[in-house]
Amino acid sequence: MERTRVNTAVGIFLLLGILALGYLSIKLGRVSFLGASGYVVIVDFPSVGGLKAGSNVEIAGVEIGRVETIRLADYQARVTLRLNADVKLQEDAIASIKTKGLIGEKYLKISPGGSDKLIPPNGRIREVEAPVDFEELLSKYIFGKV
Repeated sequence: MERTRVNTAVGIFLLLGILALGYLSIKLGRVSFLGASGYVVIVDFPSVGGLKAGSNVEIAGVEIGRVETIRLADYQARVTLRLNADVKLQEDAIASIKTKGLIGEKYLKISPGGSDKLIPPNGRIREVEAPVDFEELLSKYIFGKV
C-alpha cells in the first residue's frame, strides 16, 4: 500500500514537471497555436546583414513584432514583419537593421514618420537604411582605404 502511494506521488510530480516544461517552451519560444496575431508589413533591403527570421522588431527599444520570413525578391532581401495589432506605422516610417552590442544579435528598428497616412496590412515600408558591414569597414581601415 505504501509503495502505491509513493508511485502515485512520483507520477503526479512527473506529470506536473512535464506540463511546466511544455508551458515554458511555448512561452519562451513564442509559439502560437491559434494563428499569429497582428498584421503583416513588407520591407525590401539591399542586404539583411545577418538578420534572421524570429528577430525582434522595435520602436524606441520596445518590441512591437517579429521578423516572420526573409527571402530573395528582385535581387533584394524581402523581409516580412508581423507587427502587433495596436501598432500603427506612418507611411514615411524608416526601417533599419541594428545590432545589440558590438557583436550581438541583429534586430529591426523602425523610426516612426510624421505622415498622416498609415501603412495598411500587407503594406510596405518604403524607406530603409541598410545595415553597416563591420567587416568591410575594418578591412578598409586596416588596408588604408579610408
